[in-house]
Amino acid sequence: MTHRQRIAHIFAGRPTDRPGFWLGCPSEQVSEALRAHLGVADDDTLRQAMDDDFRWIVADRYYRHPEGKPIFDITGGGPPRRSLGQPGCFADCEDVRQVERFNWPDAKYLDLDTVRDLAGAGDDRWRWGGTWSMFFHVVSDFFGMENYFIKMHTHPAVVHAVTRHVVDFYLQANARVFREAGETVDTFFLGNDLGTQRGSLISPVMFRTFVLPYLRELIDQAKSF
Repeated sequence: MTHRQRIAHIFAGRPTDRPGFWLGCPSEQVSEALRAHLGVADDDTLRQAMDDDFRWIVADRYYRHPEGKPIFDITGGGPPRRSLGQPGCFADCEDVRQVERFNWPDAKYLDLDTVRDLAGAGDDRWRWGGTWSMFFHVVSDFFGMENYFIKMHTHPAVVHAVTRHVVDFYLQANARVFREAGETVDTFFLGNDLGTQRGSLISPVMFRTFVLPYLRELIDQAKSF
């Protein structure tokens, strides 16, 4: 059974020769240890050596701004983020107009030549595609996690404004990827860590207000392709 047949069977609820396997997104230290243990030189060879069923094409990694800017400058040119609670550039924002003045990213700077090359690589693995679309993380970083959760109560319009811009970028970027990669992308991959080992990070009410509507937009768009 090939990788693609295996995953297709799993999604269809049919028997397979073994469970599907995805290496995921290990830290560099873990990847380095695995490469050394298996005697391979790069991560793609590592995945082949571990019989990974998936090829993960994260379009976000191929954002090429002409001035070298990141997709989301969460600290507004300040020091790099070192903790989830570190205040971002909207930590003290109380006015939606400040959000609108921010230099938001443009999906035209995605390097889709690279994405197409990866998607069309000659192997039989199942291909996750699109952008990671982890807007909950990104918006949290723009405020700092504690500030984010507090502003859901104190400044909801500001939270919605930041979320709108972040999700709009992902929608535009995914539309480009889905149109141009076509049949070489099998499944839309998106992820947001919304909970801990003890429970959810925010209440169901806050989830339904600030997360679920935007999650639906991303999923509906993917289904439309």
